[in-house]
Amino acid sequence: MEQYAIKGGNPLVGEVEIGGAKNAALPILAASVMTDETVYIENMPDVRDTNVLLKAMQNIGVMIKRRDRHSVALNASNVNNLVVEDENIKKIRASYYLIGALLGKYKRAQVALPGGCDIGCRAIDQHIKGFRALGADVRIEHGLIKTRADRLVGSHIYMDVVSVGATINVMMAATMAEGMTIIENAAKEPHVVDLANFLNSMGANIKGAGTDVIRIKGVKHLHGTEYAIIPDQIEAGTFMFAAAVTKGDVTVKNVIPKHLESITAKLLEIGCEVEEADDCIRVVASKPLVHTQVKTLPYPGFPTDMQPQITVALGMSRGTSIVTESIFENRFKYVDELTRMGASIKVEGNTAIIDGVEKYTGASISAPDLRAGAALVIAALAAEGYTLVDEIHYIERGYEDFHLKLQSLGAQIEMVESERDYSKFKLKTG
Repeated sequence: MEQYAIKGGNPLVGEVEIGGAKNAALPILAASVMTDETVYIENMPDVRDTNVLLKAMQNIGVMIKRRDRHSVALNASNVNNLVVEDENIKKIRASYYLIGALLGKYKRAQVALPGGCDIGCRAIDQHIKGFRALGADVRIEHGLIKTRADRLVGSHIYMDVVSVGATINVMMAATMAEGMTIIENAAKEPHVVDLANFLNSMGANIKGAGTDVIRIKGVKHLHGTEYAIIPDQIEAGTFMFAAAVTKGDVTVKNVIPKHLESITAKLLEIGCEVEEADDCIRVVASKPLVHTQVKTLPYPGFPTDMQPQITVALGMSRGTSIVTESIFENRFKYVDELTRMGASIKVEGNTAIIDGVEKYTGASISAPDLRAGAALVIAALAAEGYTLVDEIHYIERGYEDFHLKLQSLGAQIEMVESERDYSKFKLKTG
């Protein structure tokens, strides 16, 4: 089983190129089934989640041609099956985007209930509410979400909670519905905007993405397009905090600084220097870090996907910090692992109270989910001694070449498969 072997203590220094956003790539790939013409997608991250989704799409008849590692051509003119229950698809959250896309185009779809990381309840009630408002019959039977409609008709939909997934799914279904759909209390995340731009490039009529009211005028058909996915704000944020935690100096390239404002603000608050340019951000941590408070919120607030990374940084900051998680209730599962490394953190409900410590120390730890796994790797890079990180398949769901990019910044990290490999790594780095 693959693990990361890490020797901590090296400041990360240099430049790192950020890939395409996983959270934008998944709905954009799903939406490409909504036209019979060929769609070309560039800047696609080569991560486990995108590869699982592409395989599932291939299984229902979508022709997929990888042009290179980060670009793909898709043609859905021969879709021959509207039931998606591929064994692997159940492991990723984004499987449900195929419902909105297939329902929008074919007026029916059956997709396996989604999986992904166990970070708390991610109900699909707002998706179902939206589909029903457009005129679809929705049932959950035998582990499948079954949707069917004679016709989809535009509607006025108010989301009870801000939900990225539901906003995206309803937007796709409404794109080819008759008449006007208005989604109120819509999610404003950059990947919601990216999907709207992608659909508009195919001939959709969507206005207001990025605000809390999205208006969609249904169209009869969509055409092919060429489209490049936005950079990944969470990958960028992860490397920015890696610089902070390891007392490094890292420039993240190929980013949209606007998408990173809440992350940049917190880095400045805890004592980092941050320099912005058009498409890159440099983070320098030359002074000791100081405490702060942070609460996760929907965009443009501080992202829940960055909560473990900032907690790792605050664990080594002077004073007492408070982190409040307002999105997912299970998102502090990694704290036990961080405590093994010497952190002093007390979790009460959805709040973590963090007393900063001088240093972390190496230990054998396990990644409980995607973002927490990446955060624990960052902690290991700053820790004294050796750390072995288990369950790294979670990290591979959303980070491409994570250990290689860290190596390029001077990190002592390797992928190992056996005790023998680990011993070799220790000999080499000792």
